[in-house]
Amino acid sequence: MPTVFVLSLALHAYLGARLLPALGDWPALQFGLAGLLVVTALSMPFGLAGRRLPSKRLALALTWLGLLSMGLFSSLLVLTLARDALLLVAHGLAWAWPQAVAQLFEPRTLAADSAFAVPALGLLVTLLGFANARRTAAVVTVEVPIDALPAALHGFTIAQISDIHIGPTIRKPYLRAIVEAVNRIGADMVAVTGDLVDGSVHELATHVSPLAGLESTHGTFFVTGNHEYYSGAAAWVHELRRLGVTVLQNEHVVLRHGVGEIVIAGVTDYSAGHFDASRRSDPHAAIDGAPLGAVRVLLAHQPRSADEAQKAGFHLQLSGHTHGGQFLPWNLFVRLQQPFTAGLHRLRDLWVYTSRGTGYWGPPKRFGAPSEITRLRLVPAV
Repeated sequence: MPTVFVLSLALHAYLGARLLPALGDWPALQFGLAGLLVVTALSMPFGLAGRRLPSKRLALALTWLGLLSMGLFSSLLVLTLARDALLLVAHGLAWAWPQAVAQLFEPRTLAADSAFAVPALGLLVTLLGFANARRTAAVVTVEVPIDALPAALHGFTIAQISDIHIGPTIRKPYLRAIVEAVNRIGADMVAVTGDLVDGSVHELATHVSPLAGLESTHGTFFVTGNHEYYSGAAAWVHELRRLGVTVLQNEHVVLRHGVGEIVIAGVTDYSAGHFDASRRSDPHAAIDGAPLGAVRVLLAHQPRSADEAQKAGFHLQLSGHTHGGQFLPWNLFVRLQQPFTAGLHRLRDLWVYTSRGTGYWGPPKRFGAPSEITRLRLVPAV
C-alpha cells in the first residue's frame, strides 16, 4: 500500500507538472484539474485495498471511488504522454522549418490547447467507458467450421461467458442480467471460462447465486481462472458444484447430442500449478480416455494453453483472460503475454476463440474492447 501510494503521487505530480502550467490562461480550469488530480492521487490506492476497511459501506464507497479514479488516471496518463510526444515533434518541426511552421501553429497556443484537450478527452473516454462496462454485454455470434462434423452436431450451440469478476463493483443484479441474456440464446451448453469472482465464497456467494439459473440442453461447465486461485479456488469449486455447475479440472465429459457425441474438456488455469502443484494445468490429462473420432472442445481460461491443446488433439479451445485489452491502449500490449487478444484464430488444426470477457476487472471502464456473451455455433467446414 505505501509503495502504491508513493507511485500514485509521483505519477500525478508528473501530470500536474505537464498540464497545469499550460492552463494559466484559464485559472478556473487550472484549479479544477489540480483538485481532480489531488482526489485521484489520494483515492487510487483504495481501488485495490479499500475492501480491507472495517466499515463495509465505507469500504465499498472508497473502492468505487478508487477504481473510477484509476480508470480516469489511466486515460490522463496516456493522453499526457501522447501530448508530450506531439509537442516534441512540433518543437522539432519549428526548429527545422520555423517560417513554414509559424504559418500552421503557434507553439504556446498548441501547448495550451492540447493541455485543455487532455482532461476533456480523458473525462469523455472515462464516461463512455463506464457506460460500456456497466451495460449488459451484447451477444456476439461466431460460427466455427469443424472438419468432418457429424450431422447430429451441425448447429451445436455453446454460450460462452468469461471474466465477469464478481466483486466490489459487480454484484448480483449485474450477473442476473447476464444469466437472463444467456438463457434467451437457447444454447445446447454454457461454458464459463474462468475469472468469475474476485473475493471469497463468504463474501460473494449471494452475488454468484444467479448462476444456478443458467439454462441449456446439457448444462453449465466451468473452468478456473487465475482470479479463482487468488480467491480460494477449492472453496469456489465446491460452491459452484453446489449450484449445479459442472467444474472441469483436467478432465472431460462426453455429451450425447442426438446420435452424435461431443467431448467437453476443461483444464485448470495455466498458472494453477503455482498455487497448487496437484492442479497443474494439463490438456493431455483432460482428454485422456475420450472416445476417438468425437469432436473435442477444451475450456481453458488463458489462450496460451492452445499450444498443448493442439498437441492433445482438440478441435476448438474456448478462452478468456485478456478482456480484449478492456480499454485502449492496453489491448496493444496483450500480445506480449498471450498469443491471441480476442476473436477466432487458427493454430495449425486447432480453432481458438478468445472472449473479450463479459464483465470487467478493476476500473469500471471498457473502451475499444466491448464486453460480450458469445454464441458459438459448430458448422461443417466447407
